[in-house]
Amino acid sequence: MDSQEGLVVFRDREDAGRKLAAQLHSYKGRKDVIVLGIPRGGVPVAYEVAKALDAPLDIFVSRKLGVPWQEELAFGAIATGGARVLDREIIEAIGISDQEIEQITAEVKKELERRERLYRGRRAPLKVDGLTVILVDDGIATGSSMRAAIHALRQMRPAKLIVAVPVAPQSTCKRLKSEVDQLVCVCLPEEFYAIGQFYEDFSQVADEEVTELLHRAAQPVLQTVGEEDPPDVGKSADLPGIL
Repeated sequence: MDSQEGLVVFRDREDAGRKLAAQLHSYKGRKDVIVLGIPRGGVPVAYEVAKALDAPLDIFVSRKLGVPWQEELAFGAIATGGARVLDREIIEAIGISDQEIEQITAEVKKELERRERLYRGRRAPLKVDGLTVILVDDGIATGSSMRAAIHALRQMRPAKLIVAVPVAPQSTCKRLKSEVDQLVCVCLPEEFYAIGQFYEDFSQVADEEVTELLHRAAQPVLQTVGEEDPPDVGKSADLPGIL
């Protein structure tokens, strides 16, 4: 696990993806593994993981349901496939009405469907039945969006579901641990304010970058005769971030 001294642990999402991949080395080269990135910020991280593991990359769209007057605070989330998770404790604490919940859900659902169409394009519908799924984001805060994605993916019957992120608060990981087969996190800080505090560069990821990375990941890797294989990632057996 990386030290959180000075808060910044990762240079950018690419650096985070490489460090995360080092803790997933046991899945490298397996034919039953697929890596799913949660757009937008999770895709650059997932791209590095998929590249290091020689695994296919795809997307799984999950969107938080934000409090209208405090967008960073999520009272729930929705995901591909129609799964919705609501945090009743937050809903009661801030007094959001059922009508407001349904209105916000409808608006967010439109954006989720837009992203799904944009990113997937002509790609075949996602199928993970019987596969080992590694679900990747650039970090977890409250866990609402991740829980929605987990619940939706469970309905697709993967053989194993792994959530892998560069950073998440210890409290959130404890809540999510029982909902997945494995939870891998590089940095588990006790004090957590926002995902971005652990990145030197946490600039917004554009839709074009997501589609470019998906296109790049789909291209066959060309290797010249006699070229040495790239070095293995993360040989160490000491994986303190794996829960």
